[in-house]
Amino acid sequence: MKKYFSLVLFAHSIFALPFAMIGFFLGVTTTSNPFNWMLLVAVLLCMVFARNAAMAFNRYLDRNIDAKNPRTQMRDIPAGKVSANEALIFVIINCILFIATTAFINKLCFYLSPVALFVVLFYSYTKRFTALCHLVLGLGLSLAPIGAYIAVTGAFHIVPVLYSFAVLFWVSGFDIIYALQDEEFDREEKLHSIPAALGIRNALRLSVALHVFSALCVILPIFFTPHNFSWFYYVGVAFFCIMLIYQHLLVKPNDISKVNKAFATTNGFASVVFALCFLADVLFRTVLH
Repeated sequence: MKKYFSLVLFAHSIFALPFAMIGFFLGVTTTSNPFNWMLLVAVLLCMVFARNAAMAFNRYLDRNIDAKNPRTQMRDIPAGKVSANEALIFVIINCILFIATTAFINKLCFYLSPVALFVVLFYSYTKRFTALCHLVLGLGLSLAPIGAYIAVTGAFHIVPVLYSFAVLFWVSGFDIIYALQDEEFDREEKLHSIPAALGIRNALRLSVALHVFSALCVILPIFFTPHNFSWFYYVGVAFFCIMLIYQHLLVKPNDISKVNKAFATTNGFASVVFALCFLADVLFRTVLH
C-alpha cells in the first residue's frame, strides 16, 4: 500500500479535496438536503478513487518520458519500485471502484461518472499535442466541488460551478509554474506546455492572469449565495488571494529555484485554509440560527 501511495503522491490530494468539502457542505446548507455521514464517506471515496486512477495513469503513460527526464527519473515506475503492469491494474481497480461508489450516491452521479473519468484520464495524453494541457488538468480537479454538490442535491447550481471555475483557473495557473522546471526538456522532447511554447516570462504572465480569474471566482459566490457569509468566509477569501500573490513573488523569470515551495506548500495552505474558513462560516451561521 505504501508504494501505491508513493505512486499517486497521495499527499497532493490536498489540492482538490478541500474544494470537494466546500461543494458537499454547500449542498447541505443551501438546500433542504440533510447531512448524511454515509454520503460524505462516499464522496470522499470517489475523490480518492478518481485521483488514484488519474495519477497512476499519468505515471503509467509517462513512464518512458519520466525515465529520460533527470528531474523525474526516480519516480516509482522508472525507478522500478512499481511495475507498469501493477500501475495499470491499480488504475483499472480504482476506475471500477469509482463508478461503483457513484452508483450508491444518485443516478446523475452514476451517469456522469464515465465522463469524469474520461476528463481526468485524458489529461495524461494532452501534453503530447497541446500546450493547453494545464487547463485540462485544472478541468479535471475542478470537478471536485460541482461533483460533491451534485452528490448531495442531484442538481446543478451556479455557486458550485463558480468554485469549479476557481479550481480550474487556480490549478492551471500553478501547474504552469510547476512546468517551468521542464521548459528545456519539453522543447527537446517535442512535448507541449505553456512554458515551452511561450517562454518563462510570458508563461508567468499567463499564470498571473489565470490566478486573477481564480480570485474573482471565490469572490463571486458572495453575490449568488442565498445567505450572507460571515467574516470567516472573507478571511478565507483574503488568505486564498494572498497565497496566490505570494507564489508569484517566490517565482521570477530569472529565478525558478522556489517552484516546489510555490507549488506544493503555498497552494496546499491556500486550499486547506480557504476550506476551513468556509466550514467555519457554515458552523457559525448554523449556531447563530
